[in-house]
Amino acid sequence: MSRISTLCSYLDNCNTFADVACDHGYLAQYMLKNNLCEKAIISDISDKSLDKARALLKDYIKSGKCTAVCCDGLKEVKGADLVMIAGIGGDEILKILKDAYIPRNFVFQPMKNAQALRAYLLQNGCKITSDDIFSDGKNYYFVIKGSLSNCVGHYNEYQLAYGRDSLFNPILKEYLTCELDKKLNYLSAQMSEQSRTNLEKDIKFIRGVLENEPDVNT
Repeated sequence: MSRISTLCSYLDNCNTFADVACDHGYLAQYMLKNNLCEKAIISDISDKSLDKARALLKDYIKSGKCTAVCCDGLKEVKGADLVMIAGIGGDEILKILKDAYIPRNFVFQPMKNAQALRAYLLQNGCKITSDDIFSDGKNYYFVIKGSLSNCVGHYNEYQLAYGRDSLFNPILKEYLTCELDKKLNYLSAQMSEQSRTNLEKDIKFIRGVLENEPDVNT
């Protein structure tokens, strides 16, 4: 299954859907085409990038069912009850949330540094309903789905690093095995003592996940 198709499977019915950093606008197209939302907002920081989504969704824009907004993150995105941010780094998503707000309902697919994003959401009143991993046959992706609920969540170190639900997904073992092989190969390279210490720490942590059955309750 493709990355876009898998991401679509995480989207629920809503009134107004926002596809932030929308690229081609395929997610908004899916929501509108399948009548899963009344309206859609597509946004991107670059007007030139937004033109790709405008072209794809021109009929929906013309009919008033889709609005294109050129802005930095969520700053000009108003009234959406479900927000998707996919295909950018976890640090970038974090910046978007800190500069604007945490959406009422969200699906995030960070390309890297998902751990920091999880920690921020849990510390800021979010209930994470799904925190998993998937593969399109070439790459691995973490996806975090949840809502703003004024609760304080708790993850153990394994859950925070790789996602609560990912720990029971065989795809995580594939991903971690690849990561372990890469890091073991890095050990033969020249590096500072501190870098080697950090690398050995990462290797030990990954082995800990692979060799143990993590308990989600600890």
